[in-house]
Amino acid sequence: MFEKLTVAVLRNPNKISLFTVQERIEQISAVTKHLTNIEVDGFSGLTVEYAQQRGAKILVRGLRAVSDFEMELQMAHTNKTLNHSIETIFLATSNEHSFLSSSVVKAIAQFGGQVDHLVPAYVALALQSRLQPEKSDFD
Repeated sequence: MFEKLTVAVLRNPNKISLFTVQERIEQISAVTKHLTNIEVDGFSGLTVEYAQQRGAKILVRGLRAVSDFEMELQMAHTNKTLNHSIETIFLATSNEHSFLSSSVVKAIAQFGGQVDHLVPAYVALALQSRLQPEKSDFD
């Protein structure tokens, strides 16, 4: 759809992530390295300001469910008030991944479940090493 795509990872001070921004950039870079038109970068602040600095004209946002659409539409309208020249395009996920969220994947991995069918192998290994359940006296 696009000649070039930048996957922009937000440094959000209001959210505690399992992986640092740098770790997430490394993970995304590793699983997209075979795609020559993908760049991965981190940023902080407003998305529209980052897009303007990069010369981007389109923000691509993914949708899983109706609840995502409501939030994303609000964000798109807000971004439009901040910068009229940047458009937002929504892409729906495939049916097989529509139920996924980072919380669901983390919960499965935390309890020792297999997630390699839900995320790329590189990310599954990172999750397993970060969330390996502690052995208890009951094991």
